[in-house]
Amino acid sequence: MNKKTLGFIIAVLLIGSMVVIMVKSNLDKPKPIDEFLIGADFSALDDEPGLEKGSVPPDFELSTLSGDVVKLSDLKGKKVILNFWASWCGPCKAEMPHMQKYYKKYKDTDNVEIIAVNLTTEERRGLKGVEEFIKLYGLTFPIPLDKEGTVIDDYRIIPIPTTFMIGTDGKISQKIVGPMDEKALRSLVKNLD
Repeated sequence: MNKKTLGFIIAVLLIGSMVVIMVKSNLDKPKPIDEFLIGADFSALDDEPGLEKGSVPPDFELSTLSGDVVKLSDLKGKKVILNFWASWCGPCKAEMPHMQKYYKKYKDTDNVEIIAVNLTTEERRGLKGVEEFIKLYGLTFPIPLDKEGTVIDDYRIIPIPTTFMIGTDGKISQKIVGPMDEKALRSLVKNLD
């Protein structure tokens, strides 16, 4: 082997090693959901009527894919996890299995209902994408479709997932921006009246 070929091989190995080291050092390990900030900063709500802590949130009536009608005010007397999501949202994909697991285990014992409003006007693949998402994650809680975007506007939803925790009195207790896991859901629901 001549010196030129040997030098080339050594240079390629050095450059390759440096690239591998750089890539490894730049990759962040994904954080578990329970390390995400779960906040109740209602200052972000700007005291918008119906969205401040302790107020009754805007009522809505939306249909699910199967045609069932979900009306928020009909759930007074139950604790409500009101979640806003879309099928293309990475944090929503991380959160939904936790929500389903929580719902399956604690729906009855915690007197809770999860209402996961799909931001249908924001869906990239339309209703087909929503159907596939529901099937993929085996979701059994009500998923009303905000086909007109009015509920998004009423709740001023920008980042998703966004979740409102609503007590049995029908009033907002907390707003959470970002995904939650089963443990966080259980803890937040326990603190609801």
